[in-house]
Amino acid sequence: MILGVLHKMTKDIFADCKYAPYWWDRTPRPQEFARASVPKTVDVAIIGSGYTGLNAALVTARAGRHTVVFDAEDAGFGCSTRNAGQISTSIKPSYDALSRRYGPQKAFDILKEGQNSLAWIGEFVRSEKMDCDFAVVGRFFAAHNKARFEALARSVSSQPKGLEVDAFVVPQSEMHSELGTDAYCGGVVYTQHAAIDPARYHQELLNRVWASGGEVVAHCPVTHIDKEASGFRLITARGEIRARNVIVATNGYTGNLTPWLRRRVIPIGSYVIVTEPLPPELMKRLMPKGRVVSDSRRVIYYYRPTPDGRRILFGGRVSVSETDPRISGPKLAAELTRIFPELAGKRITHSWCGFVAYTFDELMHVGQYDGLYYAMGYCGSGVAMASYCGMRVGQQLLGLKEGRTAFDDLSFQTRPLYTGNPWFLAPSLVYYKLRDALPI
Repeated sequence: MILGVLHKMTKDIFADCKYAPYWWDRTPRPQEFARASVPKTVDVAIIGSGYTGLNAALVTARAGRHTVVFDAEDAGFGCSTRNAGQISTSIKPSYDALSRRYGPQKAFDILKEGQNSLAWIGEFVRSEKMDCDFAVVGRFFAAHNKARFEALARSVSSQPKGLEVDAFVVPQSEMHSELGTDAYCGGVVYTQHAAIDPARYHQELLNRVWASGGEVVAHCPVTHIDKEASGFRLITARGEIRARNVIVATNGYTGNLTPWLRRRVIPIGSYVIVTEPLPPELMKRLMPKGRVVSDSRRVIYYYRPTPDGRRILFGGRVSVSETDPRISGPKLAAELTRIFPELAGKRITHSWCGFVAYTFDELMHVGQYDGLYYAMGYCGSGVAMASYCGMRVGQQLLGLKEGRTAFDDLSFQTRPLYTGNPWFLAPSLVYYKLRDALPI
């Protein structure tokens, strides 16, 4: 009987749910690019029309290079318009972990790139006068147990010299000043982290690429690439094209076109729901500072108010193989109400998913392979970093010294027998969920 009641409640709150990103209500995927013609020759061909590809295209097009961006789906169909719009310093490994791998100087340089990406995207949005709800709201990093709280507190008090960021500790006794829940043991606020409307930002990028003379060809998959003496021959759904240079910007959607790259990225589903509009007093009680939030679990949850401050957007890594938002949505709703019991029974209006790209070293990578430029592997922190690395790889293609990054000379690792199908994720997810349940 209890299961029957729960099933009915779940059915009721998803009764009018849209299984597409909330962001697309305001900014539908542009259809006009689908009819763009394919030129016979170009200076730069870019595969992938997300943040990486469009930022690279903006650099090369503004430099006078004839640039065409290809996408197998609608422009921005992938995670660039499916993410939560949270912006951080992007680098997951700690200074100590990076120092053990690469030495102190390289660790410093890598972490500095993360800070550079955060500063750069803020200045970029402002200087371009983009209408995309960019706001420096700060991040509350919530500790899911006492051990993680203590570790987070230590990380604030012992920041490496030259890499200090503005942050402060929030003990459990004061947590309601940040979040209206008792589900955490306090946390840390990183004051410079930001929020954005990801689809609106993508549309603003598209507009500028177009205005700069770049072309975007949607619904036109590139099916084959041949290296030639003068560049590359690309076979597309609309015929052949020759390009002097090619940038691969496919991230979590990297497929068989580039098997060397596919073996080096791990596509992981990221799932999101959005609530119905909530009473202002409830929003104020649950998220009084309007910050973006993520927690300290390995299998993380992340959430934020929508830009209008009326809804809560809630996401996480709830599944490995399941890509049906009809199934992932109820799982997320259960976690949302565990954290915020006051939201029990509130309708869910949107449920969707997208693929981010992890790497075996948890770092992003920029470089060349067999003449192809690439930037990818943002490990779930791609809004700022994909934009920044896209800009840098565009500069590298132009031969500009400022295009160099700390990621260029990192070994882009794979594993024996790995071909791009992450069969190992299912047991890993179970393992990390068990670890998250422990008090240490």
